[in-house]
Amino acid sequence: MLYEAVLLFGVLFISDWLFSTLLQQRHALQFRQAGQIWLFLVLCLYFVWFWTHGGQTLAMKTWRIRAVNCSGGAIGPGRAIGRYLLAWLWILPGLALTWSLGAKTWALILIPLANMFLWAVSVYLDPSRQFLHDRIAGTRIVSIEDPLLER
Repeated sequence: MLYEAVLLFGVLFISDWLFSTLLQQRHALQFRQAGQIWLFLVLCLYFVWFWTHGGQTLAMKTWRIRAVNCSGGAIGPGRAIGRYLLAWLWILPGLALTWSLGAKTWALILIPLANMFLWAVSVYLDPSRQFLHDRIAGTRIVSIEDPLLER
């Protein structure tokens, strides 16, 4: 996830720069919600494109893993969008809880981290050790062998 975040920093930086330049944004709060929606859609396009065209994002290629459907085939666009939306459950419930509790100081960090930890631990609830969002979306992550090692 960290490697993916590093790569996405560049994608989001350029996307946000294009958004603010094309709309002649004068300060950060101008068009704030529209900018957030734009970046959400850019992320969606990034993941859906890579998952439906080979099953691997750039970071997944490095780690030699692939997203596939439950039968091991390619993921279709609908399933990829569902997987993308469900993956937000890593973060959104914790953020919603901090907002609803009016959390301050360390709770702003600890509650979302606890959410991420619980989501990650949910992998042990699945017999094939798949994340909950993959299970619900009907997808799974598989390891792919390095062809250079097979020689």
